[in-house]
Amino acid sequence: MTAIPTLSRGAGHGRPAAPVRIVHLGLGNFFRAHQAWYTGHAVDAAEWGIAAFTGRSSAMADALRPQDGLYTLVTRGAAGDAFEVVSSISAVHAADEHAAFLDYLRSPALAVVTLTVTEAGYLRGPGGGLALDRPDVAGDVAALRADAVAPVTTAPGRIVAGLLARRGAGAGALAVLSCDNLSHNGEALQRVVSDLAAAVDPTLLPWLEENVTFPTTMVDRITPATTDDLRAAVRAATGAEDASPVPTEPFSEWVIQGRFPAGRPAWETAGARIVDDVAPFERRKLALLNGSHSLLAYAGTILGHETVADAIADARCLAWVEQWWDEACLHIPLPSGELVRYRGALLERYRNPNIRHALAQIAADGSLKLPVRIVPTLRAEAAAGRPAPGAARVLAAWVLHLRGHGAPVTDVRAVEVRALVGGTLEDAVSGVLAFLDPGLATDGRVHDAVLARARDLTDLEG
Repeated sequence: MTAIPTLSRGAGHGRPAAPVRIVHLGLGNFFRAHQAWYTGHAVDAAEWGIAAFTGRSSAMADALRPQDGLYTLVTRGAAGDAFEVVSSISAVHAADEHAAFLDYLRSPALAVVTLTVTEAGYLRGPGGGLALDRPDVAGDVAALRADAVAPVTTAPGRIVAGLLARRGAGAGALAVLSCDNLSHNGEALQRVVSDLAAAVDPTLLPWLEENVTFPTTMVDRITPATTDDLRAAVRAATGAEDASPVPTEPFSEWVIQGRFPAGRPAWETAGARIVDDVAPFERRKLALLNGSHSLLAYAGTILGHETVADAIADARCLAWVEQWWDEACLHIPLPSGELVRYRGALLERYRNPNIRHALAQIAADGSLKLPVRIVPTLRAEAAAGRPAPGAARVLAAWVLHLRGHGAPVTDVRAVEVRALVGGTLEDAVSGVLAFLDPGLATDGRVHDAVLARARDLTDLEG
């Protein structure tokens, strides 16, 4: 019996490794379906290799290192699967390989640092600045004050350690690019990095101002988790063993605003949009895609659905999504025709039977997501004197979620937010509104709308 070869460059898979000019933090499926894919498809891909580091666990590094950083991207369209080996990751490292990370940052060839560490990885406090009182943040500050090359554990700590090393080496300017689903992600990243730098070594701040840019991006591509069934499908289709293939959808979008002082790949040749203002596109995506995902994750699981495709096939969920979109579109500064086309594309994506996007996965970290996905529209509608039942339903479903209905609670602030929903349902609504926006908590119309939707959902629970 002929042995199945493992995916590797030595076996003739993929392209030769490009020189490392990008370092990435957060070696997960989304990064591999999105930024790594765009880099691999850029016209100058042979000049731009990525050294990718895991977030905490070494598991992904252990899986990809024997494969020379190669992996199979499985694009799951309604008509079937397409298989592609992505070659843009030239080196793979575990999170604790800190010396290697610092060595990359000392290299003048390095031009870009990118991150996909999720919203929780920015460790922001209530005002948007770095939560300096967190034990892990305080530990990184103490470590870097004592020794600039000491190991650190947080994403802001790793960035500051790398920038200290780069300044010390005189390696020049670079861009640090957030690719996380976070409103104004460039500004958010710059804020937490600057806060940590100020706590560690205030002399780094003027160097940051002169040498480091923090572009803002809007990213979009649905990327479910890898399964054994997917590995088997890759093996059957390609004849190669891949420990960590990535499933994704045909649709992909990347909008980028900002300067790259040391250069960047020609991502626009792979379909990225380079714009002067990313904010309208960010708002469109956060409200329409991410907002409706949150609605389906909480309300859909209360009805007993497990995936986006299952939920959107339910006429009730579809009507709720359309109602939410109608409200949100009133506050997105893009042409109505573009919004209509985007809504149609979203429904096509949601109905794709080959993308099994678990609602329980989407439901995680609602305490971080709802303030940027739902609250701005609810606030704007309340200011206009409208009841916003679509937005109210999302918050109502989250209240019930925290009270044990639907998907299990997985939230970085789980202890805090679950404490909000004790007592009566009316008390729970008051507590959640006060947490999300104290101004909304005092608006009786908003409170009553959320409470009414919560009672409706309780009656419909599957």
